[in-house]
Amino acid sequence: MEKIRELHNHYLSKGKVFRKLLLLWHLRDNHRKMPWKGEKDPYRIWLSEIILQQTRVEQGLKFYQNFIDAFPDVQALAAAPEEKVFKLWEGLGYYSRCRNLIHSAHYIVREHKGNFPATFDSILKLKGVGNYTAAAIASFAFDLPHAVVDGNVHRVLSRIFGIELPVDSLMGKKFFEKLAQSLLPEKQAGLYNQAIMDFGATICKPRPACSICFFAINCKAFKNNSQDILPVKEKKLKVKNRHLHYFFLQCGNHIAIRQRLEKDIWQQLYEFPLLETAKEEADEEVLSIFLQQNRIQKFKPGSNVQFTRQKLTHQLVHFHIQKIILEKKVAVPGCTWIALEKSRNFPFPKTLAAYLNLHK
Repeated sequence: MEKIRELHNHYLSKGKVFRKLLLLWHLRDNHRKMPWKGEKDPYRIWLSEIILQQTRVEQGLKFYQNFIDAFPDVQALAAAPEEKVFKLWEGLGYYSRCRNLIHSAHYIVREHKGNFPATFDSILKLKGVGNYTAAAIASFAFDLPHAVVDGNVHRVLSRIFGIELPVDSLMGKKFFEKLAQSLLPEKQAGLYNQAIMDFGATICKPRPACSICFFAINCKAFKNNSQDILPVKEKKLKVKNRHLHYFFLQCGNHIAIRQRLEKDIWQQLYEFPLLETAKEEADEEVLSIFLQQNRIQKFKPGSNVQFTRQKLTHQLVHFHIQKIILEKKVAVPGCTWIALEKSRNFPFPKTLAAYLNLHK
């Protein structure tokens, strides 16, 4: 702890200069436009922050506007059928965020009579809200002095000060949180938080634009040519491979679908009948197993097997989608048959939704 205290004192004077120049850059040269920027409605800020978790701003813009149009306030969101909310979220990924959004909307209506929580601690009680999101809402909506600390902030501070503490270590997390808070101007918390987030997203990017950075001459990483190694992380992400073999069963104008109820990726979304294999297997062999398990004897193969991949945070999903045309419907455990045109009312993972769009 003594070492951390000494480091903070060392960085504070330089940090005050950076803070002053950052705010000047923000007011004069930061032209990044987003519909929620400058927003004071905590519901809209919360919605934008949940959408932007694990999502690029460019991708999230359309979803944010669609949600605002469909659910202009938290009461409207809480009153909406869950399938409608999930359908609107379709294609955005990380569906636990959508579940958290629904849960928190109900909580706000039930426990706060529809009034959005107005303190850092009360915002933090919302499901899916961590310190970063709570700080963003508290500072932007209520002008409360809480510093945001996310990947952008880690990157900016580690480079500006040349900090080699791993940002994912316990000591590193505490250090960056304390440093970020010490640099925060209490009376301009929202302005500063927006400034450092935008600076990390537009200038001090993973591949930084040092040539146009107002602080480059004083930046430790720029002086040492260490931009590519900062911030430091001690843990390497392990990616799990999953092989999902889907069977698009079609009988006339009806298809078989099931809902994913297990605590797994895409929980509560819909999919086609599925066999998951522990390793890569020949499509013909997996098809044979599926047909035997479901006692399907009369069928026609559809188009060629479609193969694609989708990268999630900790998983690489390998999709194998085979179309099977049946003369009559068969009972597939956990599945129900629906009219093909009604499938547009159900939320699917984006890869399956794209496949469906080609077959409607």
